[in-house]
Order: sequence, then structure tokens, then C-alpha cells
Amino acid sequence: MEISKPHAALLSGPGMGHLIPVLELGKRLVNLHNFSVTIFIASYTSASKSQVLRSTMNPQLCDIIELPPVDISGRLHHDAKIFTKISVMMRETKPLLRSAISAMKQPPTVLIVDLFSTEALEIAEELGIPKYVFMATNAWFLSLTIYVPTLDKVVKGEYVDQTEPFQIPGCKSLKPEEVVDPMLDRSNQQYSEYLRIGMEFPKGDGILVNTWEDLQPTTLAALRDEMLLGGFANNLPIYPIGPLTRPVGSSISKDQQLFTWLAKQPSESVIFASFGSGGTLSYEQTTEVAWGLELSKQRFIWIVRAPTVTNRDSAFFTSGNSGDDPSNYLPEGFIGRTHEVGMIVPLWAPQVDILSHSSVGGFLTHCGWNSILESITNGVPMIAWPLYAEQKMNATLLTEELGVAVRPDTLPSKKVVEREEIAKMVRMIMIDEQGFGIRAKVKELKQSAEKALSDAGSSHHALSKLAESCCCVNQGA
Repeated sequence: MEISKPHAALLSGPGMGHLIPVLELGKRLVNLHNFSVTIFIASYTSASKSQVLRSTMNPQLCDIIELPPVDISGRLHHDAKIFTKISVMMRETKPLLRSAISAMKQPPTVLIVDLFSTEALEIAEELGIPKYVFMATNAWFLSLTIYVPTLDKVVKGEYVDQTEPFQIPGCKSLKPEEVVDPMLDRSNQQYSEYLRIGMEFPKGDGILVNTWEDLQPTTLAALRDEMLLGGFANNLPIYPIGPLTRPVGSSISKDQQLFTWLAKQPSESVIFASFGSGGTLSYEQTTEVAWGLELSKQRFIWIVRAPTVTNRDSAFFTSGNSGDDPSNYLPEGFIGRTHEVGMIVPLWAPQVDILSHSSVGGFLTHCGWNSILESITNGVPMIAWPLYAEQKMNATLLTEELGVAVRPDTLPSKKVVEREEIAKMVRMIMIDEQGFGIRAKVKELKQSAEKALSDAGSSHHALSKLAESCCCVNQGA
């Protein structure tokens, strides 16, 4: 009897931080392991599918199904945080996912869900198929997430009010000022949602994580040690399958003027500044960044968004105003003074194509994990500028453990970083001697990432083990 092709169902929450790695995982399962793949996208608005298709090359490799938007307005407090919004949305999407899977001509033989979708693991349980959680970020954040139920029992009071770092067994300790957004207020719903997710991870048959063995060997070893992390491991397989990033040339739309300008610049002479698809700065901080870039006297590309003094969560569920004119909010005369050495791009640009260009030599980034991986895999050193989510942890990982970035003396979330410090950081990674070691280290990690993804590499092997495990279970059934 001929064995049918294994069929993986992947579930992603909204936002490019979730969608990009899920799409790349789907493509690798198709291309390397002969899976058929259906990707279910939970949507908050009707715009997300076009963003997905624009951000991936050859989307026809996977069947992409956008689940209908759900109305969660009646289930949220008026000041609900972004983590709560996504968690509630994924909960309300679960019946839609169950119906969509039931209607499939070829039912899935494995279900892989992202961080916010752990409640959907019960659907795989009902179907009697293997089920996995995909942590699209790094192993340190994974360790915190599965250890937070233990911290909840032993830490008294607010995490941010503690005076000593939190010990995560076998891993780097976590300073109180580095805690992820859901841990900022234990009375807020986003904390209870995060706590629930940490407790639901062990319900899967394994965890996929978007990192690789040589990048975080100590943390991965701790995750696999049954004596650490509150006995979490319990022989639950951990699959480091990264780095999963957008391929160069994957964007349909390109700014020819931008790339024509880039082609004229010397090698590694341009600093690229972008704060992500959901990142906005205050008017005062935007002004200081502008002056910092100008004072550095370095070539730059800056993806700018209109400044805001409102809740930063709003950027995640609204699209930017394409009619915004940067001259309305940048310092007077800035665009004119810098037009020969800088490019101002409103709202969006093909980030991976910019980072891969030989003229780009530095990246001022909000420290989203996708952006970090895109920078590392192109050998570009970073200025770490964390804004939200787990980005403060990511900034610490980049600067203190991996040594591929510099960062401001004080967190940007605590005070405005002034122009002189910004100019100093830009010059450090672009031209100053103390930045040479950072540049050399990130190029080493680029080679390490390439090795991990090669046919003989650790990440290729980890994904092969996952595929083999899924196939064995289904054949046995």
C-alpha cells in the first residue's frame, strides 16, 4: 500500500513576527521533506493575507488559508494590551480552525502551532495526530516562558520591583528591567495569559525553536536537562531549526531609487535604521534619532513612521498612513541637509534585501527576532534599540552574550536617548576601531548559521528528526 505524503497544518497568529518564520518553516517542510503544508493564518483585519503573500517567495508551495476575522471587542477591557488581544483572538479563532480542518479533503497528519496558539493543541489531541509548539524567537525567551509558572510561585510582588536578577536554571539570569511585557504587571490579564501559555507548552509532543545549536548551546542544554527548569523537560524533544528568515529577493515591491542609491555607496558604509512593522517613537525621540544620524556623518537609510504619544499597542492593529510626509515631523531642514548621504523611506522597505546589500554595514534595530536573524545571516552588526515584547532580552543577548551589537546606556523605554549617544553608537559600529571586533563576531555567526542550515548541519538534522518522528507516528497509526 502506498503511503500518502505527510500533511502538516501550521497555525500562525497575526503580525509579521509570527507569519514570516511560519511561512519559512512551511516551505522547508515542503522542499526538504516532501510534506504538503497548509498554513492557517488568524487574522484581525482583512489586510493580513496580502502582507503575507507580499512577504514570501513562491507562496504556492503552501496552501495559505486565512481564517475569518473574529470580533473580540466584547471580550476585552478597554485598555487591554497587545499580548491579551492576540491571546483572546487566538482563543476565539479555535472553533474556526476546527471547522476548517474538518472541511479539508486531506486531513493533517501533524499540527504545529505558534506561541499564542497553545490552546489549539487540543484539536490535534482530538484528531489523534502529533502536535508541536513553534517558538519563533530564541531559546532564552523559551526558557523564561516555560519557567514563569515556577517564578510565579516563588517571586513575591511585582517582578520589576525586585532587586536581584531572576535565576532561570541552566540559563542566563534575567534582570528585573529585562522582563517581557506580560510580566510588567501581575494584575493585568496579559500576565495570566502568559502564565497559561507557559503551562501549556508541555502539552505538545515537542518544541521547535527558531535558533540553532551553536548560537545558544548552554540554553538549549538546559531545556533538555530533566533536572532543570522545574522538571519541565521530561524528555520533551527540543528542535532548534533556525535561522528561518525571509530569502533575499522575496519582496515583490522594491524601491528602485533606493537600490540605485545603495549601489553607488562604498562597501559597508551605510547604517540602516528601522524599528519594525509595529515600532513607533515619540516626537522627541524621533528628533534625537534624526540629529544623531546627522551628527554621526555616516550614510544612512531610515525607515520612518510618524511619531506617536499614544499607546504603542495601536501600531499592531492599524496600518500606517501612507500619506504621511516625513517633513512634517522630522527636524526642520533635516531632509535637505542630509539628502546626499541619507535616504528617508516612509513606513516600509524590503528589509532583507537592504541588509543583504554590500553597501550596508550596520543596523539600528528594535531587536525583533526576525530582524536580528536577518542581520546576523547577512553579517551586519547592530545597534540594539528594544521597544516591546521580549526585545529587552534580545538586546541583552546580542550585547552581553553574542557580542554582535552595542546599545544605549539606558533603555529607550525609560528615557529619551540623546543625539550625541546615538551618533557615538553609529560611529562605533561603522568606523571606530572598538567596533571591529563586533563586525568580526557577527561574520562568524553568519558562517555558523549557514553551517547549521547545510545538509550536514544541526538545524537541518533537527528538522529531519521532526519530520521522521511525524512520519513514524502516522505510519504506525
